[in-house]
Amino acid sequence: QVQLVESGGGLVQAGDSLRLSCAASGRTFSTRTIGWFRQTPGKEREFVAAISRSGSSTYYDSVKGRFTISRDNTPNTVYLQMNSLKPEDTAVYYCGATYSSPRVERLYDYWGQGTPVTVSS
Repeated sequence: QVQLVESGGGLVQAGDSLRLSCAASGRTFSTRTIGWFRQTPGKEREFVAAISRSGSSTYYDSVKGRFTISRDNTPNTVYLQMNSLKPEDTAVYYCGATYSSPRVERLYDYWGQGTPVTVSS
């Protein structure tokens, strides 16, 4: 069992930065890939970034070079540093845990409640 809690969202201007946190409880956190997805109204959840238990990361093309995912297994937290934010980054951001393919939403076993990010132009 893994419980995930996101934080760090907010309202910023284009070009600003935010750091999202995904705090986890549960014994299997350190063995799982943790991913960030985002969702806007009327659209499906979209992959953003993920980090494996060994620390290797993968990113959606539109955030490469702007977002950085990292993890600290003590405490059990994954971070998403978001720089040079754009209005199109506006969404609710969710973190999830999986043992499987990091880019496939349906393969995630656990999700947090989400944290909203709004980027004004």
